[in-house]
Amino acid sequence: MKLIVHTDGFEGYRKRATARAKRLTRREKIVPGLSITFESPLEMLEVLTAERMRLCEVARMQPFSVTGLAAALKRDPKSVRRDVLKLVRVGVLRTREEINPGHGRVKIVEPVAKRFELRASF
Repeated sequence: MKLIVHTDGFEGYRKRATARAKRLTRREKIVPGLSITFESPLEMLEVLTAERMRLCEVARMQPFSVTGLAAALKRDPKSVRRDVLKLVRVGVLRTREEINPGHGRVKIVEPVAKRFELRASF
């Protein structure tokens, strides 16, 4: 599955949703995918910083715990945890809990899609 990040705000979202509804009405096949829309390129860049994008790249390789991600990125675990929460809120990453034998539970970080596509409009 592919994740597309748009920066054309509500108007762009409305146009895409209307076009999709028309294709559905005509019974055309629609490729499943995920989409996130930001109001502007600046808003996107505030959320998708270089460090957060690097975090997404590493998380795409394999599922990691937050501590494992921090070690792989050579970053502070608190910073990574904060970045993961931000990316989960916007829908780029997801987390799930897994049993860690003898140590309770561990939070596993995964991307919502294997491929990311960023589209910025000015």
